[in-house]
Amino acid sequence: MDEKQLEAIEQAVKQILNAIGEDPDRAGVKDTPRRVSKMYNEVFSSLRAPEFDDYALFDSLNEDDMVLVKDIQFYSMCEHHLLPFYGKVHIAYIPDESKVLGLSKLPRLVEYCAKRPSVQEDLTIMIANKLVEHVPVKGVAVAIEAEHMCMTMRGVKSPHSLTKTFHYQGVFKTNRECKDDFLRAIEA
Repeated sequence: MDEKQLEAIEQAVKQILNAIGEDPDRAGVKDTPRRVSKMYNEVFSSLRAPEFDDYALFDSLNEDDMVLVKDIQFYSMCEHHLLPFYGKVHIAYIPDESKVLGLSKLPRLVEYCAKRPSVQEDLTIMIANKLVEHVPVKGVAVAIEAEHMCMTMRGVKSPHSLTKTFHYQGVFKTNRECKDDFLRAIEA
């Protein structure tokens, strides 16, 4: 974000503080508008980033076996309340064309996809779609387990409840054995 955008966020936060009955000049919150603008700059950074293109592919003997990276920690912001949701992403794919993706690229892809306002259901699909678009695969499976602050601290007030979302493409969608292998692997 440029300085003008950061300043606009600061002014909006000052207005919110006034609207809830807080004094934006009180010592404890005087610097809050600037801190919030810096935080928004970080947690929404993918909105300004170029398209994710860090897909390093390597030759491999693997053409039929699942590659799984699980427990990828993430945080994102709910587009409905601008409150965080956070948890773990599990991504599996079956390589095609004797190519595998560098393992560090999956957490980087998750981070890229998560740094924008979203809902968990769409984030799950976005991760899978980006992988299928850029990596030769026979199939992809993505599962996300997350806790949503919009359910924990407001509304239903249900702390520690987890939302699980799943998305399958290719052989994970058409082959029940592949899907079952994925589900067993993420539970192990």
